[in-house]
Amino acid sequence: MEEKKNKPINKPIKGKVILSGEIVCKTGLHIGASDAGLSIGGMDNPVIRDPLTKTPYIPGSSLKGKLRSLLERAMDKEFDKKGGSGKSVIYRHECSKASCKVCRLFGSSSKDNGNIPSRLHVRDAFLSETSINELSELEEGLPYTEWKEENSLDRITCAANPRSIERVPAGAVFEFEIVYTIEKEEDLKDDLNNLQAVLKLLEDDALGGGGSRGNGRVKIEIKDVLVRKKEHYLEGKDEIKVELGGDDLGTSVEKVYRGS
Repeated sequence: MEEKKNKPINKPIKGKVILSGEIVCKTGLHIGASDAGLSIGGMDNPVIRDPLTKTPYIPGSSLKGKLRSLLERAMDKEFDKKGGSGKSVIYRHECSKASCKVCRLFGSSSKDNGNIPSRLHVRDAFLSETSINELSELEEGLPYTEWKEENSLDRITCAANPRSIERVPAGAVFEFEIVYTIEKEEDLKDDLNNLQAVLKLLEDDALGGGGSRGNGRVKIEIKDVLVRKKEHYLEGKDEIKVELGGDDLGTSVEKVYRGS
């Protein structure tokens, strides 16, 4: 019997687009960590922290997951894949079709249709040096964060159930970086415009936990956009800075990429 050959896959790297900027907390931000070994002074809901500096940060996985979820919903995708277990069961869209704007941008893993590696690399976002200095002077009893007391009420008995939640205070600034891999030139404009749209959508939604209770309102400011074609890596050619003006992100980057 003739051995079945795998279909060849072409995954070129034609360049990278590097977006960097700031995530500014307009209200307190809570991105939680495991309670095990991380609770400070009996805190019910601690934030995730860098184990070396003890400063809070935004994991790239949390930011990427939120952006993907918002794009799935904005594009009215079916949540057709089940993940997690127990009380942590989640549903998400994952079709693994090359034509799917969500899966080609954020990646997909499917036993039936194969894997689509993500075109986005979302780095962990760390506090700016200015915010570290400002938050180190807080008198809240917690390093770099505040302690917010909340109450949930039993609708029948009116019994209060107090709880505490740790938050990064409003005004704190995180520095972020997102790297987009250019695989198909014809997708470049569309992919980056979808990324820009979902970053704007996040500003009117919430990042982290407790968004419906006032947490997690953020402002996202893109400060710099760089295009590094593959010749930058292979031949040492210069990177190109994209001037952000009246055009949308995708159009601005495409002009630089095709004109260079």
